[in-house]
Amino acid sequence: MTPFSQRYGPWAVVAGASEGLGAAFAKGLARRGLSVLLVARRVDKLQGLADELRGLGVQAQVLAVDLSHPTAAEHVLTAAQPLDVGLLVFNAALAPRGRFLELSVQEQCAALELNGGTLLALTHGLAQRMAAAKRGGVVLMSSLTAFQGSPFLATYGATKSFILSLAEALWFELGPVGVDVLGVCAGATRTPNFERSAPNGAPGLLEPEQVVEEALAALGTRPLLIPGGFNRAASFALRRLISRRAAVRIMGQEGQKLLPPRVD
Repeated sequence: MTPFSQRYGPWAVVAGASEGLGAAFAKGLARRGLSVLLVARRVDKLQGLADELRGLGVQAQVLAVDLSHPTAAEHVLTAAQPLDVGLLVFNAALAPRGRFLELSVQEQCAALELNGGTLLALTHGLAQRMAAAKRGGVVLMSSLTAFQGSPFLATYGATKSFILSLAEALWFELGPVGVDVLGVCAGATRTPNFERSAPNGAPGLLEPEQVVEEALAALGTRPLLIPGGFNRAASFALRRLISRRAAVRIMGQEGQKLLPPRVD
């Protein structure tokens, strides 16, 4: 079996790397011998993480960029051009939470740009290089919200459906040219963003490290991963055992619990 660092190295690009799952991916890759280009907005967090990765014996570079900007992918691809990139992990996302009509159009369009446009352009640019080298991998972070409408996360859930569909299609298209593609539909994960939005936790809550280990183990073996046994069972029930209307209703009831109380 080809070692992970030879199959997907020597460099990885991790988009959305400042904390949470992105930082956990960067550390997991560094432990496997990959150097990492860290991409996110907050340069101070990226610099701290880069220092930590260098302590693991790999190289680390930092690119501070707003991934919701239409030119973001171009900046990332320029920074990655001198590097021999064998893996992309796209973890960055915007998740406007609230009632659709009360959220601004601008915020929701920014989510479309980041979760859709930037992801697509960056995947296209880096996967072209991987296909030419006949090796590499792409991990696209989707969500359990991808499988049905998710009230109060409506735009976010719609973008995650796009990501899942794209990942599955590219798994088939790019596999024959040596590029492994995996869509990861993560559920509740103990990240700073999740803890801010749901301080009381959620059923099936996973640690970021577990999601990362399951994802990296699954890369190259399948098109889709749902990390965590509870999440796999819950997703199966929502998709196969009840009607789609009931599934959307359940998602809406759970999402409503996380909204601030209305002030009339």
